[in-house]
Amino acid sequence: MQFQSYWHDTARAFADAAQGPVEGHYDVAIIGAGFTGLAAARQLAKAGVKVVVLEAERVGWGASGRNGGHLNNGLAHSFLSAKAALGPERAVALYRTFDDSIDTIETIITEEGIDCDFRRAGKLKLASKPQHFEAIARNFEAVHREVDPDTALLTANELKSEVGSPFHGAMLSKKSAMMHMGRYVAGLATAAVRHGATIFEQAAVAAHRQGNGRHSLQTARGTVTADHVLVATGAYTPSLFSYFRRRIISVGSFLIATRPLSDAEIAATMPGNRTCVTSMNIGNYFRLSPDKRLIFGGRARFSATSDQQSDAKSGDILRASLAEIFPQLAGVEVDYCWGGLVDMTKDRYPRAGYVDGVWYAMGYSGHGAQLSTHLGMIMADAMMGKADRNPVKGLEWPAVPGHFGKPWFLPMVGLYYKTLDRFK
Repeated sequence: MQFQSYWHDTARAFADAAQGPVEGHYDVAIIGAGFTGLAAARQLAKAGVKVVVLEAERVGWGASGRNGGHLNNGLAHSFLSAKAALGPERAVALYRTFDDSIDTIETIITEEGIDCDFRRAGKLKLASKPQHFEAIARNFEAVHREVDPDTALLTANELKSEVGSPFHGAMLSKKSAMMHMGRYVAGLATAAVRHGATIFEQAAVAAHRQGNGRHSLQTARGTVTADHVLVATGAYTPSLFSYFRRRIISVGSFLIATRPLSDAEIAATMPGNRTCVTSMNIGNYFRLSPDKRLIFGGRARFSATSDQQSDAKSGDILRASLAEIFPQLAGVEVDYCWGGLVDMTKDRYPRAGYVDGVWYAMGYSGHGAQLSTHLGMIMADAMMGKADRNPVKGLEWPAVPGHFGKPWFLPMVGLYYKTLDRFK
């Protein structure tokens, strides 16, 4: 078993990183070479803006290369909850932004010729308990009527042709998609460079200074200056950007990928070949890979770390969850086990805008694979003075009380949600 991301291991590595010292002056400097930063860089470079991307590790090393491979439309919350919290107008606008995000990704893949197995698979929100199906049905009625007619409600009996596990029904979101994340992020980076962007890998930003209308960003390989800065680092935001560190809660999310399954095993487990998410607070998400592996993930442990030791512990928990949901795969060989960090906000809504002299987009709360490309492009347009399409503009973002970067409270949060799952 390999302790590395399946997406990293099965994609051709990005080969167009700039060599030599980090130096020069740019119109825009972007910190982070994930989906957000690369999409912004591509958008800016296409418009003739001189842009540099500074990546601490390598392209796609963080959340963009460590997720479950889902491009699910809809919100992290129920639509009914979003309307209550945000108001109907913003809730609808944000829901449709997720729809637009998947359209944006599909357009980029077509325009840039990125081979990443993109497919409109549809997403199933699976009811783990009978009362969960009742809540899913209420939410479906509002979604289907008010914002997304490309949805359907499936009964437990109808679900048998989709998933080989006894769930109590599901909501199907037909716009949702899937793709190979490693191939997409490498292709997006290659496209950004082809349009004129400069990308430095192994160039962690160690110091940031502002003065005389310019930013100075120091790395171990040298220093660049820029007129504008976009922070696109999510859960991997360095400590020098304390404003974001106090508002982003970095939570570990973990995954395993089985050996390639036989056609008979697929027919018995995932005949619908969609993306799937269970309804538990500490639930699971899963899909088939392009080479027929089951990629199975979840918040196996409430941790702010992801190293081989924590990944291995989480992998054992995920194996047990997989066997519980799909007993027909109990004991199946696992070829990959990995983890990553999710940039959660307290209310689980994303944030983007301008503060303390820098632009930013982050806080995707587990839904960044689909939203980040689109929001990165929106922020690039805002930096160029184009129409402001930011769907979360003006949304208050208070700091998390007592949080200064290391989320010491995560074990208590985990215990709370485990208790909820036991009784509700």
